[in-house]
Amino acid sequence: MTVALTACGGEEDPDAGTNGVGKLSAAGIEKKAKTAAESADAVRLSGTVVTDGQTYKLNMSLKEAGGTGSVSSKDGGTFELLRVEDELFLKADADFWTHADGKGDGGSGGAPSKADSQAAEKLDDKYVKVPEDDPAYDQLRGFTDKSVLLDGLLGLHGERGKGDRAEIGGVRTITVNGSGGAGGSMNVSLEGTPYPLQLARAGDAGTLTLSAWGKDFPLKAPAKGETVDYGSTLPSA
Repeated sequence: MTVALTACGGEEDPDAGTNGVGKLSAAGIEKKAKTAAESADAVRLSGTVVTDGQTYKLNMSLKEAGGTGSVSSKDGGTFELLRVEDELFLKADADFWTHADGKGDGGSGGAPSKADSQAAEKLDDKYVKVPEDDPAYDQLRGFTDKSVLLDGLLGLHGERGKGDRAEIGGVRTITVNGSGGAGGSMNVSLEGTPYPLQLARAGDAGTLTLSAWGKDFPLKAPAKGETVDYGSTLPSA
């Protein structure tokens, strides 16, 4: 029958078996994707984000009550973040803490002092609670905040247009772009709920994959034996 239909000039409907958003305008698809993202209880976000000249690699699981995962950068090393409501914890190895204040052996750029190394060893692979009045609190919390991250990442710029159809993780998608891609692009699922599955930010400011939409994950504060109270402020970055 397929051969017969093809021979008679029949064409396969690209939207057959999809959620139908591919038939909408570019602006309509974008709106559906944003609404779906805002309504989801949870999401996993991985990839790179470039901000203020710094490139961060993120692998975060997020929901309204908080988030958990890892963040890394060329200058700042790799660290884990865990937020449960307003309680924010940071975990890293001794090397991270040795260089966190940027002073090393007193500012000469050489090996860290013995005191620095001993202090860092106490924090090695422990959760350190970030005080809410610490200058780093708001920045670090931002990496764990679903609403803040999505609001800042999902925006396209310029005139909206529809791009190619593709597959992300085996799921059919349609691309929506801003200014032909210069203003960013978003791959939106054509299957089930029209979640955004991949985002290329404008100005080569990073590419992110969004998955596990709506899938809950455990989130609880670390046990006392896993935490260290550093004091009123963290070492300055």
